[in-house]
Amino acid sequence: MKTITVLGNNSGRNAGDNAILGNLLDDFAMQRSDIHFKIPTLNTAFIRKEFGHHKVEPIGLLPWNLALKNLGWPMYKAMTDTEMILVVDNILFDRKFYNPFVNNLNAISLFTPFAQKKNIPIILYNASVGPIERQAGKIALQKVLDASPLIITRDKSTKNLIERLELNHPEITVHADCALNTQIPAKERMEEIVSKEGLFTNPNGTIGLNVNAYIDDFNQKGSMDREQFCKIIAGTADTLIEKLDVDILFVVSQIMDMKITKECIGHCSNQNRIKVVGNCDYTYQELTGLLSMVDIHAGLRTHTLIFSAAVSTPMININAYPKSAGFLKTIGMDEWTITFDNLSRENLVGLMLKSWENREDLQKQMKPVVDIEKKKARDSVHLVSKILDAQ
Repeated sequence: MKTITVLGNNSGRNAGDNAILGNLLDDFAMQRSDIHFKIPTLNTAFIRKEFGHHKVEPIGLLPWNLALKNLGWPMYKAMTDTEMILVVDNILFDRKFYNPFVNNLNAISLFTPFAQKKNIPIILYNASVGPIERQAGKIALQKVLDASPLIITRDKSTKNLIERLELNHPEITVHADCALNTQIPAKERMEEIVSKEGLFTNPNGTIGLNVNAYIDDFNQKGSMDREQFCKIIAGTADTLIEKLDVDILFVVSQIMDMKITKECIGHCSNQNRIKVVGNCDYTYQELTGLLSMVDIHAGLRTHTLIFSAAVSTPMININAYPKSAGFLKTIGMDEWTITFDNLSRENLVGLMLKSWENREDLQKQMKPVVDIEKKKARDSVHLVSKILDAQ
C-alpha cells in the first residue's frame, strides 16, 4: 500500500474544495486501488462521512491535536510520514503570510525541508499558485519547488507566475481543475431536490447567480461598499426577471456566503421569483446537478463557474479572482467576464442578456473544449503514479 498526503482546504465548508478532493480520489480510484490518502483537515468527521468509501485517513488540525491549523505536529507528521505530498487548489499564496489560520504556504515551507530530507516528493497537483507579492513568500515558494520533481498546474497563469518570479523549478505541465470531472447524481435524486425546493417551475427558464462575501478584497478602487454591491446584484436579478420573465436561483458554494446572498435578495423587488440553494444542505455533485438545469449562470466563486462548465451551462465571470479569468480563458469563454471595478447593473445585465441570447451556441462551443480539459485533469494521475512507483 502506497501513502499520499493531500494538502488543501478540506474543512467541508466550500463545495469547490470538496469537489477538488472528491474528484482527485475518484480519479485515482479509476486507475489504482493501492493508495492510502492522508487528509489534514479541520473537520475529520466530514472527511470520513463524505469520502470514507475511499482509503482515507483524516488528520485533525485543531488545538487539541497540538495544532494551530496548518502549524503544528499533525502537519509535520502528515508531511514526513508519507511517500508523496500533493498540493491542490490554490493554497500557496503569501497573503497574511504569518497568520497560520489563513496562510498555508508559510507552514508548508517550514516543514518542506524535513520531507525533502526523507526524499518525499512534493507535487503541485492540478493546482494554482499566487499571489506572491513579498520576498518572504517568494523564498517560501522556492523551498516547496526545491522539493518538487513535477508541477501540474490547472492554468497557464501559474506557470507564468513561477517563471516571472525567476524561481528554480522542475517541469511544469498545464492540466486542469479536478472539479471539472464532477458527476451529477442520479435523475431520481435530482428530481427529489427539485421537488423539495420548488425549483424550475417556470417554463421560460431559470438563471443562476452566485455572490461572495469578500467584497473589499475584490474592489481594488475602493469605490463600492457592500450595500452598493448587493443593490447591483439585486437590480440585475429584478431586471432579468422583468425582461425575460424568468426565475432566479442563487447557488451558494461556500457556507459563509449565505449571509451576503440573503442581503442581495433583501434588496430585490421580485423575491417571490427567487430561490436559494447551498452547500449547507447539498453536496457539490448536487449543486452541479442544479447548475445543469439553469439556462445561464453568473458568479464570483470560481467553482460555480467550473461546475457550470462541467455540465455545459454558459457562464459569466464576475471577476473576483485571477483564477476565474484564467479558467474562462482556458475554455475559450474569456469574453464573458466583467471586472469588479466595472461592475454595474447595466453592464452585468447587458452581458447576461447577450449570454442568454447565445446560450445554445455557447453550449456547443464550450463542450468539446471542456471535454479535453476533463481528460487533462484525469491524466495527472498517470504522471503522479510514475513518480510514486519509482520511490
